[in-house]
Amino acid sequence: MTSRQTRMAAVLGAALFVTYAYFYEAGGWNQNSRFALIRAILERHTLQIDAYQLHTGDRALWQGHYYTDKAPGASLLALLPVEAARILSRAAGVDPASFPGIAWTSYIAAVVTSGLFTVIAALCVFRLALRWGASDAAALFAASAYGVATPAWAYATMFMGHGQTAGCLMIAFVAADALDAADSPAQRLRMAWIIGLAGGWAVVTEFQAAIPAVLIGLLAIANSRSAAVVSRIAIGVTIAAVPLLVYNVLAFGSPLHIGYASEEGFAELHSGFFGITYPRLSTIRELLVGSYRGLLPLSPLMGVVPLGLVVLWRSGRRGATLVCAGTGLYYLLLNASYFYWEGGWAFGPRQITAALPFLALALAPLWDLARTEGRALLAAGWIWGAALTLIGVSTTPQPPASFKAPVTELLWPAFRDGDLSLNPQTFVHNSVDVEHLRGGGDPHAAWNLGEIAGLRGLPSLLPLALVWVLAFAVLKLLR
Repeated sequence: MTSRQTRMAAVLGAALFVTYAYFYEAGGWNQNSRFALIRAILERHTLQIDAYQLHTGDRALWQGHYYTDKAPGASLLALLPVEAARILSRAAGVDPASFPGIAWTSYIAAVVTSGLFTVIAALCVFRLALRWGASDAAALFAASAYGVATPAWAYATMFMGHGQTAGCLMIAFVAADALDAADSPAQRLRMAWIIGLAGGWAVVTEFQAAIPAVLIGLLAIANSRSAAVVSRIAIGVTIAAVPLLVYNVLAFGSPLHIGYASEEGFAELHSGFFGITYPRLSTIRELLVGSYRGLLPLSPLMGVVPLGLVVLWRSGRRGATLVCAGTGLYYLLLNASYFYWEGGWAFGPRQITAALPFLALALAPLWDLARTEGRALLAAGWIWGAALTLIGVSTTPQPPASFKAPVTELLWPAFRDGDLSLNPQTFVHNSVDVEHLRGGGDPHAAWNLGEIAGLRGLPSLLPLALVWVLAFAVLKLLR
């Protein structure tokens, strides 16, 4: 990238980071389970979450003790930042185990994992689009579309594994794509290490990332045709896997025993392959266009991705195009094959989130090919997706599963009324009274930085709007 493009990436990254860090979405079973592992390690020096097991329903029961059922990657990566946050909390006279202390430390856990790695994924989209010949404007369009005009924004604000997985996979993808243009054997070997470590950690964060990681590895092999590169990738994957294997041994007595194998609830996880059987057309349709979890109603830009993939294929980037298309198709079919395909309390198709940066790459060539009318339509899709996702993160990206059309039944009415930050569930509560989600029946545990500053309702979003305006102005000047 040129120095100007590097500055553009810095502005985009800073704006996205502030955008994600602006919202604290509080607790939920998924994030409570991951955070329980952090607390167990830091507070009790154990992997057992017995002391916190009532905070979540996502838990494994093994030999009389409770453990998180999640892959440990996000929790392990957040350990040091959370410990630093706990030290700062004590220095400020706040008990880290109190409600304010847990809110602060869990906020840091979400920011340094989901938030930061979603920013990284967006910057990887920007870099790859430029490398593949896109204009600066097209690269910015694709990267920002992924960052704020898809459900990726929602999951960048919650302590789950999707954002971190996306960032790790994209780091590996950028390195694999560049192998054939590396200047020296030493540079190729450095990239191989990155591919192995990043791809391996994606799997340590979410087990289902194994297939996209393999696709990226195959691209790396095709681009390098070097035994030395393959060996470094393999060693990198092994190094990344060591914490997972050690964790499994210490928790479950076997390196290959994972938490889902001892899931206490969700009996259907013990059917098929951890609840995965085969994709159903009705589920695919719901995941794409349904009002319950449909991707396209929330992010219409994803509807033109197949056209962009065709353009990428014809441009000669066939290996990379196969990785993008294969990753998107894999996550769609995986999601449609899963018994709990709706993802619990979720904003859009949660399991597809890690594929979104790969799909967003197809938007850049469409922007460059489009005329004025076409760009207007693409911009409209960007605005629609960003607006709906803003509504989601401002109210709650965890609408209860009982709402079959969550945007029209809950999120938009709440946003229209200025009833924001709805989630009352902390990281030490197991459930939410859906009847009291609105109307002030239960105190909200979620917040945004504008509310922390004393603003209420829709005006609490004004500081974020100023960040966007400033970022847009600076990017306009840089172009």
